[in-house]
Amino acid sequence: MIADNAVGVPLVEPDSEGISPDQRREMQQRRLRRLVDRLLAAGGLQAARLVDSGVTSGADVSLDALDRLPMVTKRDLWAHYPHGLRAARAEDIVCVHGSSGTGGRPTLVPYTAQDVDIWAEVMARALGGAGATRQSVIHNAYGYGLFTGGLGVHHGGMRLGATVVPLSGGMTERQVRMLQDLRPDILACTPSYAIFLGEAMRSAGVRPDSLRAGVFGAEPWTNEMRAQIENLLGLRALDIYGLSEIIGPGVACESLDSDGMLNVAEDHFLVETVDRNGHPVPDGTPGELVFTTLTKTGMPLLRYRTGDVATLAGPVPGAPRTLRRMSKLLGRTDDMLVVRGVNVFPTEIEAVLLADERVSPHYLVVEDRRDDARPTLRVAVESLVAESETLEGDLTTALRERLGIGCEVRVLPQGSVPRTEVGKARRFARWTGGEPPLAGIG
Repeated sequence: MIADNAVGVPLVEPDSEGISPDQRREMQQRRLRRLVDRLLAAGGLQAARLVDSGVTSGADVSLDALDRLPMVTKRDLWAHYPHGLRAARAEDIVCVHGSSGTGGRPTLVPYTAQDVDIWAEVMARALGGAGATRQSVIHNAYGYGLFTGGLGVHHGGMRLGATVVPLSGGMTERQVRMLQDLRPDILACTPSYAIFLGEAMRSAGVRPDSLRAGVFGAEPWTNEMRAQIENLLGLRALDIYGLSEIIGPGVACESLDSDGMLNVAEDHFLVETVDRNGHPVPDGTPGELVFTTLTKTGMPLLRYRTGDVATLAGPVPGAPRTLRRMSKLLGRTDDMLVVRGVNVFPTEIEAVLLADERVSPHYLVVEDRRDDARPTLRVAVESLVAESETLEGDLTTALRERLGIGCEVRVLPQGSVPRTEVGKARRFARWTGGEPPLAGIG
């Protein structure tokens, strides 16, 4: 693993990343008022909600009273499919991205040229915080297409002046060849694919000695998985966060000097955390992330509830980056399990599993709801050692101590849990009847 480099990580945009928090707050105030004026001028759902809350112009709002303004949710976007809450003219839209939704209906997000420029800007900052420079070669194994991952890294790498290798997802044998031949220093992909790629390189006898850092996101992952990735690939593994409704990847990203948290690009994306009732929670307290897109023009959003749970903190004391930070995702409001009255986030389970060096990073958590009166958590893991009986008992005990409830653990042979070359790893399933979602777990 590369040693921690907390000093000397240059800022890509010092006037944005390094200004005093007081100066940035003044900028946010101006941009918030301009945003409200744009929304009122565009009409539609957000304008109506602003008027209903007593807002008739941007001059009526302030950062100090942000929590009094209305919110929007993903359901609002679905209700206005396919154009969402577009506020720009159709002829000003240059591209559309999106994410998967219910019933196969995606959440579509229109982008203006200005939006794409902002996206490139924040992604260049994110890559720069990972140590990328104009001399870097960035191996981009995020998927290209409607999903924002691949093109976000692509835009940012080109803005930075680095060389981007647009591999996209899959074709692992070719990926390994390109890693050998082009010797990139930065890897970008999902954390689950980083594991897959590292195992493929190890099987092929390839040593990834050119990689210095990786930017991994698009799915929740824990510090325990970070350790697995760093051990496999010999790099510094950094987290990146984004969602298509806001801009895509680049909303926040961990840097080499951010002390394990993610710097929020808060000159463009104003961040809050709230409780289930939408009330603000203080820094350090887990809450649902709420973002306001201060500068977007295609589909600007005021106080968008993401469903993602994290904590917030101020900047690292004395660090050149003066941005507020968010923790790695702790879970989602909609994937929190309630099992026998106990709230459980899947990331808590992963933290226990991957803290044990005998456990492979491939696992599946099954919520057994065949009998709703007696729900059970079943956990399938793969062992890296021959002895499995002791491991089952140790994991059962560790999970009970961490979660406060019992889980049924099954240790399966390596290769039992499905891998994925493209997209996000499947780590959770609900079992309500019929055959189990994975052989050997019942």
